[in-house]
Amino acid sequence: MGFVPVAKPRSATGTKNSDVTPRSDKDSVSSGGRLFRGWTFIVEGSAALGTMMIVGLMLIICADIVARNVFGASLPLVSELGGLLVVLIVALQLAATVRADRLAHTSVFIGPLSARRPRMAAALKTAFHLIGAAVTGGMAWASVRVLTKDIVSGEFIGTPGLGTLPTWPFRALILAGLTIAALEFLRRAGTQLASLRKPAP
Repeated sequence: MGFVPVAKPRSATGTKNSDVTPRSDKDSVSSGGRLFRGWTFIVEGSAALGTMMIVGLMLIICADIVARNVFGASLPLVSELGGLLVVLIVALQLAATVRADRLAHTSVFIGPLSARRPRMAAALKTAFHLIGAAVTGGMAWASVRVLTKDIVSGEFIGTPGLGTLPTWPFRALILAGLTIAALEFLRRAGTQLASLRKPAP
């Protein structure tokens, strides 16, 4: 007895039904992936810039120590610049800390709760991230006024004649870091809300 192959049913366009995927779905998935990769690049780039600032701060401190021991005097701008860099480093690396879930929290409580009551734990995490977004967003909003004042008044650190630096570039980077952190808090809150909408197993 001969074997007669049977062709699989095709759609009206001549393609197999199993291979048909709406173009709009493909476009939405592709655009979502590009958006996620772009946001990841922004968060990680901010953290990398913060790491560079840490290296710069270490070099400044080491140079100041050498100057104190060799010349008996401190370098100009060290104390003021160090204070600005510490705040700047925290602001730039905050979003990556939120993304990696490295913020301080009571793991003794949230860990067992996530295992026993995952939906309740997700609700608490959502509230935590929303509060974090509100706090960092408020700090960013307050930084806008400080940045505007520094630009208008020409604020600087240091001593004229010895060395000065304008403060507005530091304020602008602090504002950028806080804004990125607030948006990352919101993204994390959205992820937790999405997990709440899933049906319980």
